[in-house]
Amino acid sequence: MDTTQTARLAYFPISLFGAIMGYSGLTLSFTKAHEVLGVSALFYEVLTLFTTLFFILITLTYLTKAFKYPTAVRQDLNDPIALHFFPTFSISLVLLSILYKTSLPQVASVLWHLGAIIQFGLLLYIMNNWIHHEKWQITHLNPAWFIPVVGNILIPLGAPAFSHVELGWFFFSIGLIFWLILNSIVMYRLFFHPPLLKLLEPTLFILIAPPAVGFISYMTLTGNQGVDDFARILYYIALFLTILLLSQAKRFLRVPFALSWWAYTFPIGAMTVASFIMYQHLKFDIFVYLAGLLLLILSALVLHLTFKTIMAIKSKKLCVAPLPLSTSAVPISEK
Repeated sequence: MDTTQTARLAYFPISLFGAIMGYSGLTLSFTKAHEVLGVSALFYEVLTLFTTLFFILITLTYLTKAFKYPTAVRQDLNDPIALHFFPTFSISLVLLSILYKTSLPQVASVLWHLGAIIQFGLLLYIMNNWIHHEKWQITHLNPAWFIPVVGNILIPLGAPAFSHVELGWFFFSIGLIFWLILNSIVMYRLFFHPPLLKLLEPTLFILIAPPAVGFISYMTLTGNQGVDDFARILYYIALFLTILLLSQAKRFLRVPFALSWWAYTFPIGAMTVASFIMYQHLKFDIFVYLAGLLLLILSALVLHLTFKTIMAIKSKKLCVAPLPLSTSAVPISEK
């Protein structure tokens, strides 16, 4: 490896784990499509394998970066955007545990426990960073700050199978309350302060994830006994946010491609799974039509982003020196 290639490793983005979340969301969506619509199991089986191999590749690459360029990792930890993408690693572990829950339960249990421990450690680190600081400004805030919260709301998906339901409620409670707190602050920032950087606009889709994942986790914690009023509130908040953001599709399509585009994928995947669950319980056809439409959108989006990311890698635009604000905000293709 030449000097230029070695130097580029120092800029390998932690935000690429967001792609693992996107693939996991697509895989879980096809798993539900298999249960509800009878779609071939081959889709989610192949996606599970691909997601696992991609996760291993990204993890090994970032570990190599951490070993060779520890200063670069410290810079990521001090970055107002990159910092909040570190939990995408622990979230990916939790999501992989859900993918393997049936086929490899012992492996899945290890992944879930490891993901939960790392997620909780990152949560404590990031919240301490928020509370005891001399650098954060309201303009630094963006929907990526939800990512540590989304991780906590995801952990209950495996709690009944791998640990105890009370541990699931513990993480669900943390995620739910801090989602409400952060949601208020983010809305204040969006309404009354300068707009987000254009390249960060895709992260607005992260707003969908807490209520959508919260609905799925709540159903899991209550044993999937039925859709009660609280479950409906979570689902319909997520549905409204989905409609609101999709109504701005033309605006988002004008954003130049960057890794932040992967923020579109997991929230749409969570909404797809939530819609399938609503159909399973209520047998109201509108939910299965909605789930099918979202699955089509998600599949096309993941294919497109995979192609664009591969092109960025081939053209050596993936690992580049960051803009002053954030590594994760660097564009990797032209307008």
